[in-house]
Amino acid sequence: MLDTVAVATEDPHREQPWADLGLKADEYQRIREILGRRPTSSELAMYSVMWSEHCSYKSSKVHLKQFSELSQETPVGKMLAGIGENAGVIDIGQGYAVTFKVESHNHPSYVEPYQGAATGVGGIVRDILAMGARPVAVMDPLRFGPLDADDTHRVLPGIVAGVGGYGNCLGLPNIGGEAVFDESYLGNPLVNALCVGVLRHEDLHLAKASGVGNQVILYGARTGGDGIGGVSVLASETFDADGPAKRPSVQVGDPFMEKLLIECTLEIFAAGLVAGIQDLGGAGLSCATSELASAGDGGMHVELDRVPLRDSTLAPEEILMSESQERMMAVVEPADVDAFLEICAKWDVEAVVIGEVTETGRLQIDWHGERVVDVPPRSVAHDGPTYHRPFARPDWQDDLQADAAEALPRPTSGDDLRKTLLTLVASPNLCDKSWITDQYDRYVRGNTVLAQPSDSGMIRVDEETNLGVAVSTDCNGRFAKLDPYAGAQLALAESYRNVATGGAVPLAISDCLNFGSPEDPAVMWQFAEACRGLKDACAELGIPVTGGNVSLYNQTGETAILPTPVVAVLGVVDDVTRRTPSAWSAGGERVFLLGETREELSGSEWAHVVHGHLGGLPPAVDLEAERALARLLHAGVGLLTSAHDLSDGGLAQALAEAAMRHGVGVSVTVPGDAFVGLFSESTARAVVTVPDGAAERLVELAEEHGVPIAALGVTGGDALVVDGVFDVPLDELRAAWTATLPAALS
Repeated sequence: MLDTVAVATEDPHREQPWADLGLKADEYQRIREILGRRPTSSELAMYSVMWSEHCSYKSSKVHLKQFSELSQETPVGKMLAGIGENAGVIDIGQGYAVTFKVESHNHPSYVEPYQGAATGVGGIVRDILAMGARPVAVMDPLRFGPLDADDTHRVLPGIVAGVGGYGNCLGLPNIGGEAVFDESYLGNPLVNALCVGVLRHEDLHLAKASGVGNQVILYGARTGGDGIGGVSVLASETFDADGPAKRPSVQVGDPFMEKLLIECTLEIFAAGLVAGIQDLGGAGLSCATSELASAGDGGMHVELDRVPLRDSTLAPEEILMSESQERMMAVVEPADVDAFLEICAKWDVEAVVIGEVTETGRLQIDWHGERVVDVPPRSVAHDGPTYHRPFARPDWQDDLQADAAEALPRPTSGDDLRKTLLTLVASPNLCDKSWITDQYDRYVRGNTVLAQPSDSGMIRVDEETNLGVAVSTDCNGRFAKLDPYAGAQLALAESYRNVATGGAVPLAISDCLNFGSPEDPAVMWQFAEACRGLKDACAELGIPVTGGNVSLYNQTGETAILPTPVVAVLGVVDDVTRRTPSAWSAGGERVFLLGETREELSGSEWAHVVHGHLGGLPPAVDLEAERALARLLHAGVGLLTSAHDLSDGGLAQALAEAAMRHGVGVSVTVPGDAFVGLFSESTARAVVTVPDGAAERLVELAEEHGVPIAALGVTGGDALVVDGVFDVPLDELRAAWTATLPAALS
């Protein structure tokens, strides 16, 4: 056998393009120290993608490790799998578990919006599948530049079409998400994708290659030249003013192949034919082989020329780096290989044995008779560089926080308050998002209980017992800019509250931490503070972090995005037929405000839309109040006829959305200062309704749980009426709310 590894040993001084592959000089030197020689070109390719920011978390893992300190217990049971696996797995009772995770595909979606977003959905679905679960729903938290910007018009339609096209073809309902617009995302949209999967406890699978002699099978789509270096390199680079610093090919998705792959894999699981499994996403074969080997017995031998190719001209380095989609890798006992291949053939999924588990402790890869890789697999997959990036509170933070929105001019007359309401409901962040969500199938599979525009998405897990789960994703980047520690907690609190309004018990979180360049100490400070805030809040609420994703280098030139720590909260619902809807549907019901309203306007939609202002301190975080509210909302299931959280836009927006949902108006009296009462964004609040005869019981429940309660009014009529201040017919309100996106994008 010709030995490229031996040539590398005998030719130590050959120049190699390590810098072009994104490696730093000290990283390249570290690789040489690990191997005791220079790397081969194939090894260099593997290390470059696996040691990238996207795959190795080299700038973030020193801060992420604090999440592992949290208890693995949830309010229902234990976390069955967590950080370090493809996705977190949570016990939800009755022998069921749910796996969920949110990840980013930001940079590829800027370069090629449709395919970038589509393959983001495909990748997160395979992460869920790799845990042994059937994927049952997706969500899509999105961030764009200003709605009237040319580049927003370029990326938004493609991104939405990519999310919808891929998810719809898979037959997965899209049950929630966000679409947020801000100047900082211009040239750097955020495309975060979440997937939820369901499994029985005994069906859990992990990514490890154990059992000497077990066969390594690559199955799914053929490997092509798309995505070489893809997300792993692209997501580790900052966009400059003229576009991305590097433009590797974005991955190309085939949702119909993915659908076959899902059904094929689930049948393989059911037949008990898998000893270990891993999806191929970022870093492709480099990731799958090294992670499986390092998590198992540590040895693997691969014949790279057995890999089915779409392009026969690909070099071994390119095959190892390719991020072609719809591929999986399984470790299978020799006696089960024929049965495995038979199931793949049934589903018309190509499958090839490309290697086996060994006892060498090395990952060894051959190509046409040459040994091109011989490395310790852990050094590739897990022992990448760890950076302790310098971070410091920026000089401008004090001035930013001193510039409070509470001092801005505010409307005082009834007419001005009415105009403010109509302006806000028509603003890009608060307007009707059905132009986007109507492109998604929300009800396919028949188990969707709640979807947009409800506070959270809800899926039925068991059709006999009606056990279900609710999920919400949230983040206010303006709050995180004002105070990243509190901003991350506020993202968690809002998502927690949204899940609770439907009657679910919040169990666990996944996060997608989107920030600018880690080489900027101010950005790194924002990241460190957000992680610290999230960990402290989870500890106080008693819920674990199951895993997630970090996306750095989200900036254009020197302009970083708003720090955007998106938090997904998953909750369990004992009986989805008894969930609480987000809006009332009948007149004559009593309307109450739960929680305390304070004069908190900094970072609010009012300050953003009306004044173009960002400054001051975000609303105060009160996690004990959030927990008390959640407990009350759960105790109120069956009593409450609706519950809607208060967040962006305050009470005015919540009342408007609830009234428009079923065309039933409302008449309320706002306590205290009408402007503050309507537009403050104080947290730990919800507006709820009960039948006329149930008001006294609700007041008793609120007192039992220590939640402030105030009677607001009654539902009915065809207008939103604020007694003594203004009224707006629902037709006028709806016209303003629904016109914005179609006018801008159609």
